[in-house]
Amino acid sequence: MSNQNEFFVIKAKENGVNVIGLTRGSDTRFHHSEKLDKGEVMIAQFTEHTSAVKIRGKALIQTSHGTMDTED
Repeated sequence: MSNQNEFFVIKAKENGVNVIGLTRGSDTRFHHSEKLDKGEVMIAQFTEHTSAVKIRGKALIQTSHGTMDTED
């Protein structure tokens, strides 16, 4: 399965969790950001433009590889 078909879930455990998409290619840049409030859930996937996601704040992340919490 291509990672472009893989979905992941982010659930905010506090207000103001930032989810930042990073671009593919030789120059990695921020290309999209969302702010989630406590209890909000975002379902996302990697695309031809998004190679990585940075999460800032307390959140629960679920992927096909497992579930993890951000550190306090």
